[in-house]
Amino acid sequence: MAYKKAAKKYSGEIREVTLGSGDKAVAIGGKNVLPIHSFDGNVGNPPKIGLEIVDIVPEDWHDDLKKIYDGVLEDTAEWAKFAVDNFAPDFICLRFAGADPDGKNKSVEECVETAKKVAAAVDLPLVIAGTKNVEKDEKLFSAVAEALAGENVLILSAREENYKTVGAAGALAYKHKIAAETSVDINLAKQLNILMNQLGVQNEDLVMNVGSAAVGYGFEYLSSTMDRIILAALGQNDSTLQMPIITPVSTETWTVKESAASEDDEPAWGSSIERAIQMEVATAAAVLVSGADAIIVRHPKSLATMKTFISNMLGSGLN
Repeated sequence: MAYKKAAKKYSGEIREVTLGSGDKAVAIGGKNVLPIHSFDGNVGNPPKIGLEIVDIVPEDWHDDLKKIYDGVLEDTAEWAKFAVDNFAPDFICLRFAGADPDGKNKSVEECVETAKKVAAAVDLPLVIAGTKNVEKDEKLFSAVAEALAGENVLILSAREENYKTVGAAGALAYKHKIAAETSVDINLAKQLNILMNQLGVQNEDLVMNVGSAAVGYGFEYLSSTMDRIILAALGQNDSTLQMPIITPVSTETWTVKESAASEDDEPAWGSSIERAIQMEVATAAAVLVSGADAIIVRHPKSLATMKTFISNMLGSGLN
């Protein structure tokens, strides 16, 4: 008797969300099967990969990584343009590290001017990331959302402590997309999405940032949480969990010991820059097969490797 494959069908679907505007806008999500299961049905849009840049010269970045951007690190807009022209990411993640109150504490007004210059310099979608300081990010995101009205950026992220202000300014007033950020817990993710809905933010304007972890550093907990979210969204048709997922890989992988330890401290481990890239790539690949619809990386080699990975793994099954 001939083998007949039975496709797994689900009643739910991950919503499609569009970032950016014009010809360079990108769509994420749209799948109705588990990650990379093109043999079962529609895997939706190819996962999108963004490159991270910051608004100051990043003193804590690896010297070999900073050398790639020699001559443009002092000008964030030129840095963004260089990254787009030379490495072709799907989007740019502009992280306002300089606004951190525990660091340079740049003013909101300075950050707004930087955001406007970056938006004018590149035509790719922008993801706007903050400082992780709730009070500063609340002011920063609101002001940047107003300044970039019409650009359809993704604000990363609204948290339980500031979702009302960030959601109201970002999505309701200025029509951007919002990433709801929680800490690796399906119930917290569901709760924050519901709160955003109650605020008036539509599901079509929501993306989830459910947390991140470098491989070997509790990643299995993140992966299992993403599994539960996607299975609930698809199998239970849970509309409160049917938003695409974005995962900022870069901020987790470049700080762990395997990436940060110098060659003097760990000579047996080999090249420190290659270790860091490998940690970023390994984590990015694991995140994608766990269900992320977009990821953020730091090294151009990581970006190129992940593009090849997506093409080889998903190729013919993608839209």
